[in-house]
Amino acid sequence: MSVHLQARLVDLRRNLLAMGAEVESRVAAVVEAMRNGDVEVAQRVRSGDDEIDRMQLEIENECMRLLALGQPVASDLRTIVTVLRMSGEFERIADLAKGVAKRILKLSNGEVIRIPESLLDMGTATRNMVSAGLSLVANPNLEGCLQLRRDDKRIDQFNKEVLVWSRDEIHRNVDHTQAAIDILAIAQRLERMADISTNVAEDLIFLIEGRIVRHGAE
Repeated sequence: MSVHLQARLVDLRRNLLAMGAEVESRVAAVVEAMRNGDVEVAQRVRSGDDEIDRMQLEIENECMRLLALGQPVASDLRTIVTVLRMSGEFERIADLAKGVAKRILKLSNGEVIRIPESLLDMGTATRNMVSAGLSLVANPNLEGCLQLRRDDKRIDQFNKEVLVWSRDEIHRNVDHTQAAIDILAIAQRLERMADISTNVAEDLIFLIEGRIVRHGAE
């Protein structure tokens, strides 16, 4: 591998980490906005994803240049493919955070309703998964990746609890129907963020070992 390619791969990973850190901050912000009913923060997350899109495009373009001109092989090729995949995954997490922010704003304009504890716990757990995924990007290790995949089961359980809560809340008070739907939509987006975090872990297993572990494969 040329020194030039090595330097560009270092820059590529550095740019991916910068993008991931920006996404992580948005997820943390929207989870706190959900917990505190902070409309101002939710509005900021809803309207602020242009920077994420720009970062993703720059990373994708650099990956394409390296694939076309850098002649990468073996682990270098895996690095480029992995970074390309993860930039798209980080962008989708940012889009989901924006979707959560929109639902928080809808809740602030509707019937007053108490956010269920299961959703608050789900938000915290999802934020932790996103943070753990970013830490693994910085310092990949196999056990951490496998643990992140296992953590997704807890998120699935929270999602089921919110579904049950939403159904029961609509039966208790039909005026809360829209709010219950908004809360269920938030849970679905959090669950998807967690799924994407497991995708990041699986991408890193591919980077570390060169094997594909998607769709439940170990």
